[in-house]
This record gives sequence, C-alpha cells and structure tokens, in this order.
Amino acid sequence: MLYQEIATKLIQLAENDLSIRQRLLNRGELSKGYHPEMEAVHKANSKELKIIISEIGYPTVNKVGYKASDAAWLIIQHAISEPDFMQECYSLMLENRQDIAPKNIAYLYDRIQVYKSKPQKYGTQMISRDVLFPVENPLKINIYRSKVGLPNLSDEQIMLIPSRDQIQLIDSQDKDYNVWRKKTGWI
Repeated sequence: MLYQEIATKLIQLAENDLSIRQRLLNRGELSKGYHPEMEAVHKANSKELKIIISEIGYPTVNKVGYKASDAAWLIIQHAISEPDFMQECYSLMLENRQDIAPKNIAYLYDRIQVYKSKPQKYGTQMISRDVLFPVENPLKINIYRSKVGLPNLSDEQIMLIPSRDQIQLIDSQDKDYNVWRKKTGWI
C-alpha cells in the first residue's frame, strides 16, 4: 500500500457515514426523502474524496488497500446528489478496473442507471425489500453477476423483476423523488 494516511482517512469517512446512517435509521428518520444530515455527510465526504483523487488518482487497492478502496467506493455510491461526480468516478473505476473490486463497479453502474431511469445490469438496486428495479436482460443477469463476484439470484427473484417498460410507472409513484432527481441533474 502506497498511501497509508489516505487509506486511514477514507476508512474513517466511510465509517462515519455508516454510523450516522445507522443512528438515523434507528430513530426512524430515513424512511422519507433524503435526510439533510445524511446529505451533508455525503457532500462532505465527496469533497474530501475529490481532493484525494486530485492528489493520487482513483484510490485503487494497490494504492490504499482493499478496505480503503471499498471505502472510496462507498463514498461515491452515496454521493447521490452529485451525478457528475458519480459518473466521473465510474469512468475512473473503469480505467482502473484491474485494481478495483469488480462488484463495486457493478453497484455503481446500476445505481447510476436507476437514478437516470434506465434498466440496471447486475440487479443490485431494489424497488422494495424483495423486488429489484428493472434490468437490462433478466435471462443473463446471473451471468453478469457471476462475472463480478455477486451471488446468483433465484429463479423466483428473477421472475419478480418488473419489465423495462415499467420504469416510468415505478418512477412516477414518488413525485418527491422525481423533483429531487430533476433538482440534482439526474433527469
């Protein structure tokens, strides 16, 4: 590992994010909309990560270790109010794919697609506890998942996936979500 100090900082940022998320979840404060405290944490973390990327490039496993590289991914995955940053990081992750956990690239790809009202590829994003957001190709989803180290979905889970033509209907069920996506530049 080349950047121990940066690795430590990334891990601390991610742990703080998860700690605050858990506290808000325990209080029942995360069920409606994007909680302002959570958004503030996500924006502060992405600001720090932008500085790190400007100094060392993308925090790959060889640069910061597995745990810190995963922490960088978590920060990106949670930077949902910054679509340009998430998409830039996705490009950086693709450029460095040999030195990043493949599942992290898959999760970020899917999240970006869902926020853009497009089908996901790997089935990492959910509509509800048991139902995935529509996918590009349900017949190949387990092939895609196995290539990035994700477990296979059951036939039952795959059968429950809504078709791609249901995306507009799914997205229309939460007007506040759409207002937020327009405001942040997702749609």
